[in-house]
Amino acid sequence: MERALFVAERGRGLTSPNPIVGAVVVSRDGVVVGQGAHLGAGGPHAEIVALEAAEGRTRGATLYVTLEPCSHHGRTPPCVERIASDGIARVVFAAQDPNPRVNGSGAEFLRGRGIDVVPGVCREAAEAQVRTFRRWVTTRRPFVIVKSVVSADGYVGPVGAPMQLSGLEADRFFQSQRAEVDALAIGSGTVLTDDPRLTARGAYRARPFIRVVFDWRMRLPHTARVFSTLPAGPVIMVVLASEAEHRLERQVVLGRAGVMIEHRESRSLPDVVRWLGARDVTSMIVEGGPALQDAFFEADLVDRVQLLVSPRRLGAGVPLAAALERDKEWLRRPASRTFGHDRLMEWDVHRPD
Repeated sequence: MERALFVAERGRGLTSPNPIVGAVVVSRDGVVVGQGAHLGAGGPHAEIVALEAAEGRTRGATLYVTLEPCSHHGRTPPCVERIASDGIARVVFAAQDPNPRVNGSGAEFLRGRGIDVVPGVCREAAEAQVRTFRRWVTTRRPFVIVKSVVSADGYVGPVGAPMQLSGLEADRFFQSQRAEVDALAIGSGTVLTDDPRLTARGAYRARPFIRVVFDWRMRLPHTARVFSTLPAGPVIMVVLASEAEHRLERQVVLGRAGVMIEHRESRSLPDVVRWLGARDVTSMIVEGGPALQDAFFEADLVDRVQLLVSPRRLGAGVPLAAALERDKEWLRRPASRTFGHDRLMEWDVHRPD
């Protein structure tokens, strides 16, 4: 199963809105005869790749798979039918599929065909791999990461001026993370101050990168650099309909440039996030600014927090999001690692689904 978990990582950043999955076929005499990973929505699932790699040596074999095999018709036929027809005698899977269309029915189908089924092997590691998929498939909203970089004295940057606080090693990590998620969200204030491009620099990204700009009052000029990066993926500008109707000319210019303008009747973040989830956005990073991040916390939409602490001191500036300053229970147990002189702390905000 550890090998299957390792193989599954080949699909990271490639499979959305599907989860990453790995599979290994072991013959009756204990030899690995096939393995594979799911590498893209619409493509063969990991079980099928592994079974085909086994080249007919599947009868009486054991299939190890990181997620319960599917039992429904989606973009591809059910994996359980192929598993049964190939003569697999035993299926060991790590995590139960959270998809309501499966969720136990895959195991039930296999047992009904006389196949021995062993669930829960390395379950915790597999659950970690599909955490994003679980959030999306059970709630139809993306898994939301709030990411912030802060100085040693608690500021995310000077007032009215951009500043790079993170070092090179940390920046590489965050760029590679951008290459894996579906979308990145940012507030208009940060765009006006930093004028970022919001692309995945120096990291290969296989899919278009969605950028969501919350500009309720439609303040951003059409010259903002993010609007020039449409070849990297869609840019969605979320605005209040009442504000947009006074800026028709700006809408025309942005529309001609390819920017998607999403009109909303209110500033309801849950509505926007569900709208994104309905469009197969399964994961999203909220990078700034502090006001937008606090709004996501207030709406109870945050699943993970990433706080990078730089050794630099600013003396004054824009304070960290207030929600990250409060003494919350989940703030007391961070995972921590270092990138050069920077320290990254990560928390999962555990809430019942």
